[in-house]
Amino acid sequence: MPAHPIRFGLQTGQQNVEWKDLVDLWKAADDWGYDSLWTFDHFYPIFTDPTGPCMEGWTTLAALSQVTSKARIGHLVNGNTYRHPSLVAKSAATLDIVSNGRLNLGLGAGWFEQEHHSLGFDFKTVLGRLEALEESLIIIKGMHAGEAVTLEGKHYQVNDAICVPAPVQDGGTPIMIGGTGRKILLRIVAQYADMWNAPGSATQFAEMVGIIEQHCNKVDRDPAKIEKTVMMPLCYTDDEATQDFVCDLLVGAYGISKEEARAQSMIGGKDECLEKVQAFVGAGCTHFIFMLIPPYSHDQLQAFVEEVAPVARG
Repeated sequence: MPAHPIRFGLQTGQQNVEWKDLVDLWKAADDWGYDSLWTFDHFYPIFTDPTGPCMEGWTTLAALSQVTSKARIGHLVNGNTYRHPSLVAKSAATLDIVSNGRLNLGLGAGWFEQEHHSLGFDFKTVLGRLEALEESLIIIKGMHAGEAVTLEGKHYQVNDAICVPAPVQDGGTPIMIGGTGRKILLRIVAQYADMWNAPGSATQFAEMVGIIEQHCNKVDRDPAKIEKTVMMPLCYTDDEATQDFVCDLLVGAYGISKEEARAQSMIGGKDECLEKVQAFVGAGCTHFIFMLIPPYSHDQLQAFVEEVAPVARG
């Protein structure tokens, strides 16, 4: 049996979408029985025209938390470079309180270079972003644990930083770290994360889980304590034109082949989707998060969670 239950979530990147459509979907998905609901953390649209409309993530998530009551919520994931970690710790504690303890705090090193340069955020080097992420985790986890944190780091300096009121959840909000860097990022996952998220095929996912386990052995941590989550598009239909459209989106975004795109998607009818779930569970994944683009297909989303999810969870 997996160490964690099988879960299903939706990510609605708040770009090129009307507020009413986001609210309607989150209300419906909460009622349908999705386990988690996520925004993203970008100021410009990604993988499309960056001058299009895009709402800020923390404000959006705080508002959406008030129209849901059951699903866990979070950002998939916050760019660490956009905010000072002590601010993130305070914001997360507040959002955990107002959402009645439903927040998962997603963090990543940051990657959207154009957004940084345009808006004036320090993009740093790859190593610098990873160093900053680790310092942030030390500060946030300490503040959420009720400590007065002092750190004279390379990227951040805090002196007796505290977080009052504390998050509702004991020990603070669960930390999800997103990323695939084998040498450093997955070592940070092994040391600090409660959850980890990445895209990829089941084969790629299994390889990364194995690397996380190696890092966990080095830091003396049980890898089963880390909930492994995958991000992928959902295309719950046998319609070939719709399937081609979804695969082409991944081909364009990630520069992969159409076959690789299909392997990295929850795609097809009930039987094919259940086979995909089992392949990923065999690779160590227990939480499937579907990234959506508007216009949202309520029929597909409802049908999946009512037809596939109960069998997979059972």
